Amino acid sequence: MPTLTGFGERVHLLRPGLTIQDLATDVANVIAAEELQDVILVGHSFGGNPVSVVADRSPEALKHLIYLDAFILKDGESAFSRLDPVVVAQRLKLAEERSGGLTIPPPAAAVFGVTDPNDVAWLKRRLTPLPVSCYQKPIQLQHPLGNGVAKTYIACTQPFYPTMAADRQWVKEQNDWRYLELATGHDAMVTSPGELADMLVSSPEAR
Repeated sequence: MPTLTGFGERVHLLRPGLTIQDLATDVANVIAAEELQDVILVGHSFGGNPVSVVADRSPEALKHLIYLDAFILKDGESAFSRLDPVVVAQRLKLAEERSGGLTIPPPAAAVFGVTDPNDVAWLKRRLTPLPVSCYQKPIQLQHPLGNGVAKTYIACTQPFYPTMAADRQWVKEQNDWRYLELATGHDAMVTSPGELADMLVSSPEAR
């Protein structure tokens, strides 16, 4: 999976006005440049939204979309339009204090159910701030979510991350989604990497 603009080792590319569409372009360009086919895209948390945009633009290269405890926006929605206005105000205030309004500091590891001291220390070293504009600007989709590509949602249940509650419930009500649960925290790739890998590899779509 490519590192998205403004994150990780590409944090130096952070800029004002960055959008979900820009993040999707990072992924789409790798797929095109490497001439990949039958791609299984996995999007974790807010990262599910770039996955949706890639499918909206270029479904022909994709085999399956996997949303890992993801926050799923519909066309015209932004993350801030979905969150409690009090929470939004708190995040904007924090962003203004820490970065002049450019980024939101990453939350404490315990918020995502990560408590092992080694994992907590690793996350502190690796996590980078979140671009505020990606939360402010709405997602743009021209087709129904997924654009005809098969979709699976993996919900992390121990502990349950309440921000994703509405998305989990919505997926359960859909006829064209596969819904799975994993008994671990929101950052499953950190707290239960083996179990998550087994779930992904054993999926019929991965064969």
